[in-house]
Amino acid sequence: MSTETKPLKPIKFSNRIGKDFNSTLKKRVRAYFKENNISKHANASMVLKTIFMSLLYFTPYVLMVTGVVTNIWLIALCWAIMGFGVAGIGLSIMHDANHGAYSKNKNVNMIVGRIVNLVGGYAPTWKIQHNILHHSYTNVHGYDEDVSPAVSFLRFSPADKHIPIHRFQFIYAWFFYSLMTLMWVTTKDFQQLYRYKKMGLTKTENINFNSLLIELIITKVVYYLYVVVIPLIFMDIAWWQLMIFVIMMHLIAGFTLAAIFQPAHVVPETDFPKPDKDLSIENNWAIHQLETTSNFAPKSRILYWLIGGLNYQVEHHLFPNICHVHYKKLSKIVKETADEFNVPYYSEPTFFSALRSHGKMLRKLGQAPKVSTEKAKV
Repeated sequence: MSTETKPLKPIKFSNRIGKDFNSTLKKRVRAYFKENNISKHANASMVLKTIFMSLLYFTPYVLMVTGVVTNIWLIALCWAIMGFGVAGIGLSIMHDANHGAYSKNKNVNMIVGRIVNLVGGYAPTWKIQHNILHHSYTNVHGYDEDVSPAVSFLRFSPADKHIPIHRFQFIYAWFFYSLMTLMWVTTKDFQQLYRYKKMGLTKTENINFNSLLIELIITKVVYYLYVVVIPLIFMDIAWWQLMIFVIMMHLIAGFTLAAIFQPAHVVPETDFPKPDKDLSIENNWAIHQLETTSNFAPKSRILYWLIGGLNYQVEHHLFPNICHVHYKKLSKIVKETADEFNVPYYSEPTFFSALRSHGKMLRKLGQAPKVSTEKAKV
């Protein structure tokens, strides 16, 4: 089934297999918050991180356009820092807010989540791709767009069609990862908005399509005004130099984001389930998340803080409406429950081992699928 032109037909997960695991886990997580008398939403540490990541992006910009920074090499450094700021805002702020995990107040989540618009993205299309398609149908080809890329030269799922160039994707994929946010600021959001309309998914944002399109256009105009037009007016810099710096910023941001998200799902251990003809998967949704997701670097406190707790992807996929500041504590509950019910709990010891694992999977998916003897004879 193609999700590009047809209305989305939901996949049904089993309510029998894994039901006890799911209910037990949810009960234990609820008990954790109740016994410790804490909110599942953002705390003071999260607010401080929000301020830090926002300043990481906007401070270099202000220093440049106000003329405080004029040296060309320092300007280059400022744009590089802004690239990490884009990634930091994406990983640590807007991600929680657009999941409804930042605050119990929907308006706060909406406002904080819209910060992605200021760094080149668009919250409504991001929420549809990530919250609905990726989280609901993780690693299901044709549904989860994270493993169903629009370009044919990348293959992230065994169900995707293989072409000869894929054997080199373990080399060239890393470069194309860096283009992620460049696609945000150019064509991707417009393509997604029209595609999601055909799929019947724009209704999930409770806004009519024309309103979404107008908001998207205004968002892009504002972005280009402050990222391109204002710097050209107030900075003593050639237009081509500015373009190099803006592109550099997005290459840094895109690569950073992809390096965090890809090793969480496209690795040798994770599964890529294929729905039956009646669009059902013989598995409970919670177990499906465990079988298609992997953690990494669970002992790294620095990485945990910098990337919005997304090295605990298992916990995030099971409880996306819980703020990431709680994932580390929840991971003990999840792992103990998974072990008790004999459910897989994948985790790589370090970030670099996770990247290596993803590289191995890219190489594996780049190989031509083996044809069975029976099929070959036919």
